[in-house]
Amino acid sequence: MTDEVGERLAEDIVLGRLEPGSRLDEAMLATRYGVSRTPVREALKQLVTTGLVVYRPNRGASVAAMTPEQLDAMFETIGELEAACARHAAVRMDEAERRELARLHAETRQALQSSDVDAYDRLNQELHLCLLHGSHNPVLVDTAKSLRARVAPFRRTQFRNVERMAESFAEHVAIVEAVLARDAVGAYREMRNHLFSARGAAGRLAPAWTAPRDA
Repeated sequence: MTDEVGERLAEDIVLGRLEPGSRLDEAMLATRYGVSRTPVREALKQLVTTGLVVYRPNRGASVAAMTPEQLDAMFETIGELEAACARHAAVRMDEAERRELARLHAETRQALQSSDVDAYDRLNQELHLCLLHGSHNPVLVDTAKSLRARVAPFRRTQFRNVERMAESFAEHVAIVEAVLARDAVGAYREMRNHLFSARGAAGRLAPAWTAPRDA
């Protein structure tokens, strides 16, 4: 229940239904989502760790005043981290890991063809984690996972747009082909481009996240 409330609350923030700076009253949210205050309280704690929610003593929780520039910086950083993992995975994955990557990729194709957003989101996360662990660098994996948690609501919500889901799969094709071909340079490039595209998709979710880029 806590996870479900957290996902719904994160989606409302990402889509601009709850504006930056607005107060997040537990009773109001419990009524909004048809639950008790306990899962709301726990969900708010979880979202504090992602940076979507801030908590101040004696003032309670509110939507973080994140700027598009801050979101740019987070996606740029996770793009570099996941690209580095993909580069290492291309040369370090063993055969069992490569088979698992191919399996996950095939299942994402089925989810796309079925327009199953929930399945695609789950498989997308598993595929990315497969590549992270395939880097065989625990420090890099832990760092990437930490930042992934902060941008996860934006990455998950983008699949509300079926066209973006198809774009994501096409980008996965390029990444997976490069990794399985042991093309480290290509894997790095395609993963970085993939995360850059995900940032663009986040900007299309709500006007608040759109910002001109200098480069």
